[in-house]
Amino acid sequence: MYPLAAAFEGVQAFFDMGGPVLFMIAGLLLVMWSLLFERLWFFKTALKTECSDALSTWEARSDRTSVRAHQVREAIISRVTLNIDAGLPMIKALVALAPLLGLLGTVTGMIGVFEVLAMTGGGDAKSMAAGVSKATIPTMAGMVAALSGVFGNTYISRIANREKQLLADHLILDR
Repeated sequence: MYPLAAAFEGVQAFFDMGGPVLFMIAGLLLVMWSLLFERLWFFKTALKTECSDALSTWEARSDRTSVRAHQVREAIISRVTLNIDAGLPMIKALVALAPLLGLLGTVTGMIGVFEVLAMTGGGDAKSMAAGVSKATIPTMAGMVAALSGVFGNTYISRIANREKQLLADHLILDR
């Protein structure tokens, strides 16, 4: 159990060095990756059912050539596309928010540095280093969070686009 306690102490020390903004970045990461894993789960499970229901609805139609049939096909594709794209805008917004939270940490850390400068007149380098640490660690954490979100979002978006294209390809119009 000792390695687990040591890891927890290391994480706690990291959060102490970075300041309170790291907790916001950690919360953002938790929400963002929860949404990413939810989308993966949806693509692996429920999407197959939705696509087969859409395909059976389309195949049950006797008319697949008229203008009305084209509209029904587009409506079926749109309904499934809405479910495929659910949550993707929120993930993109969280990816964009991560560096901004890192910047907030930078500003709050630099305010700490300026407070030390005002109190000591610039003579206490050790206290200023703590403020610089609180400025750089959240910046790094925000960038890492954003990069991980970019990779996850790219992967999920690629799967979503592929599934939308496959659905459109399977709903064949009779000529």
